[in-house]
Amino acid sequence: QGYEGLVEGGHNIKQANWLSVSNIIQLGGTVIGSARCKAFTTRAGRLRAARNLVEHGITNLCVIGGDGSLTGADIFRSEWGGLLEELVQDGQISEEVAQEYSHLNIVGLVGSIDNDFCGTDMTIGTDSALHRIMEVVDAITTTAQSHQRTFVLEVMGRHCGYLALVSGLASGADWLFIPESPPEDGWEDLMCERLGE
Repeated sequence: QGYEGLVEGGHNIKQANWLSVSNIIQLGGTVIGSARCKAFTTRAGRLRAARNLVEHGITNLCVIGGDGSLTGADIFRSEWGGLLEELVQDGQISEEVAQEYSHLNIVGLVGSIDNDFCGTDMTIGTDSALHRIMEVVDAITTTAQSHQRTFVLEVMGRHCGYLALVSGLASGADWLFIPESPPEDGWEDLMCERLGE
């Protein structure tokens, strides 16, 4: 459950084995769970998370997420030494344990269907989102043709028009709106003319 599982600990932290990943390749990435975690935005929450990691002997984290998750990972990394010192002072761990787990390694992977991160060709989730969009378009195209109707499809992407652009190209859309290229004045008439053709 993301940081929520890290803060709560217990059964949320378990070793992954072959059975953990069998028969999940066709499922969405959220099969491992995801949650917004207000507790992790506080030092007290990060202190609990550090305690749970040390208890499980974990010094490596792989964080898959967007801006919030990766910002949280950077804060956690920067505070790690101080968190361990606080756990020692509170008597929750020994000085020896703090020394043994004195370094936290973090790998950050951008998980965002929006494909809005520079430095990578495609973020995790974009490809599966695009495939899902195309499945929907394929399913409604025959309905639109049968009823001789124009269908409007809105896709996710927030401030990034990648999914809209690529799915529009792949489906042969007649008109497209993307944030990177706002429509010019008079677009309504031009669109109606295009659809009329």
